[in-house]
Amino acid sequence: MQWFGRRTRQSGGLEAPISQDRVSKTDLVFEEPSTEMPSPEEQAEELSSSPIAGSSAGSSIQANLKNWLKRHPWILTPVLGIFPAIAWGLEQARPPQPTQPVEIFSSSVNRSPHPAHALPPGLRSPAPLPGVNPNLVSSANSTASPTASPTLVPVDLSKLTPEQKALNAKAKATFEASNAPVDAYVEMHIAIGRGAAIVVASSTPATIVDEKGKKLESLTAGEVYTAQIGSEGIALGNQPLPPAVFVQPDPGGLLYIGNRAYRGKVLLVIDRGQLLAVNYINLRHYLYSVVASEVSPSWKPEALKAQAVAARSYALTYYFRPANPLYHMGNDEYFQVYSGIEKEDDRTNQAVDITSGEYVSYKGGIVESLYAASDDIVAEAFAGKGMSQLGALSLAEQGYPYQQILGNYYPGTKVGRIVQDY
Repeated sequence: MQWFGRRTRQSGGLEAPISQDRVSKTDLVFEEPSTEMPSPEEQAEELSSSPIAGSSAGSSIQANLKNWLKRHPWILTPVLGIFPAIAWGLEQARPPQPTQPVEIFSSSVNRSPHPAHALPPGLRSPAPLPGVNPNLVSSANSTASPTASPTLVPVDLSKLTPEQKALNAKAKATFEASNAPVDAYVEMHIAIGRGAAIVVASSTPATIVDEKGKKLESLTAGEVYTAQIGSEGIALGNQPLPPAVFVQPDPGGLLYIGNRAYRGKVLLVIDRGQLLAVNYINLRHYLYSVVASEVSPSWKPEALKAQAVAARSYALTYYFRPANPLYHMGNDEYFQVYSGIEKEDDRTNQAVDITSGEYVSYKGGIVESLYAASDDIVAEAFAGKGMSQLGALSLAEQGYPYQQILGNYYPGTKVGRIVQDY
């Protein structure tokens, strides 16, 4: 079994230097559980202390007004008609209420709180994703005949022309991107290869562009190319290229670096006398690989969810505090294992999507949620401050939900949530 974080360094309470432009580009904010509301007893005490309460003058005026209204009840007719209209208008103008993040139950394990990384100041709690407008639904239904039923004719995809298939694939990719969980809006940069030469291939036609997006070359689907350092930059076969280029497959395509397939695009850049490959991949697909690479997809769902939240929280610490100017983190056990699409599984994918946007938070910061295979390794490598993957599995088998599992290993924390800012 792979286990994460074999380094022994501790963060020592250092705060991550936050990159404000990353948040603005993705339009994401980090939502913390709200403060507690006043108790009913506190509210009653506040009302009783109000200057209006118990006022004899106020009671007299109210009695006189009530008697006058009894003698002139017709005066209320237009007034009562106004109140429903005002209430309806307020209801339509009321903004959606923010969803409350899940609060973790702290365990009795005697560990000090894990260091947290500070978040950008001034972030507000945004509204959740908007729902369907009921007025649009009712107006659409009102024009249809009650007996009419549409006849759906399935499209035979095998009869589409190559141009239609390409348009269909592009439209599908655009639709999936627009309806993706919030994790899909965070772009991770993961170092996946380094050497004197890097072998590149694509499952679909691909394009090579420079750092400004200018097209330089086209790659044929299924053909293998070798990139290496040339006299003035990167050489792809006999074609000279700048020192840094992006390889982008067509929608739905996969890129192969060596013998592994990856989603997203790949940056090829000369770094310290070698060629470096960096996978630009959204957080959702990154976690698809990490969770399935770190634990077995056959584990209990609650253990998989705990692993997904811990892996996301750990990745976010490097999103805000990159390990290198060219990438956020590496792909091996020193960080957390990322192996492209090789290990992906529907069960671990589901755990990632169910917990989309959730991370371990302590006092408004993102916890660098260390974890390892067993309690012994956690004790040896992290002085006991981290999650045991086998321990999480045992708790899941006993019926504990993932929030309590995380609370057991990261005491005093809560589950924060990334939400998109509309």
